Amino acid sequence: MSSAPPDLARTHAKWFAARGIDYLDAPVSGGTIGAEQATLAIMVGGAPAAFERAAPIFAALGRATLVGPAGSGQLANQAIVAVTIGAVAEALLLAAAGGADPAAVRQAILGGFADSRVLALHGNRMILRDFIPGGPADHQVKDCATIVATAKAAGLTLPFAETALALFRDLVAHGGARYDHSALLLELERRNAPARIGTAPDRLPAAS
Repeated sequence: MSSAPPDLARTHAKWFAARGIDYLDAPVSGGTIGAEQATLAIMVGGAPAAFERAAPIFAALGRATLVGPAGSGQLANQAIVAVTIGAVAEALLLAAAGGADPAAVRQAILGGFADSRVLALHGNRMILRDFIPGGPADHQVKDCATIVATAKAAGLTLPFAETALALFRDLVAHGGARYDHSALLLELERRNAPARIGTAPDRLPAAS
């Protein structure tokens, strides 16, 4: 259930198949809240028969969908999340710079065409400046790097994913490795100082 390179998932599947064991890769989306509430979105790669047998296990965790063969469960969700975090951070920072109340802008957008779980949850984190993880930024670097490498191997150029990777790498380089990935806002604020969302102090994880 890790977000791993598709080639690794396919290698695992072949290794297990040679030993008569079925294998499913099943990364999730929904974060710690989804895990606690058993509402995770689960993207499963593998054989349909194995997926059917595993259905009761997945049901205890959330909503599972078989999306294709081994390795298919990886990356699409992570690409959307990474890029959307950047879009939400940029939009709220732009709103604040223009004199609008970012909290009111977020509330106005909710339910509209630009609504998303990232806007609802991580947009609120940005406004509250609460960057206790959740999903840490260094994990997002790992996922984005895998997305970009997989795309290149397939002959694709994904400029949004590449930009997200560069931004998250800079966040990590400036001390944000264990911050929640919504702290991408801090990297944008660093690049645009003194622009900032609100005056509240940042809530950050304790230094390890």
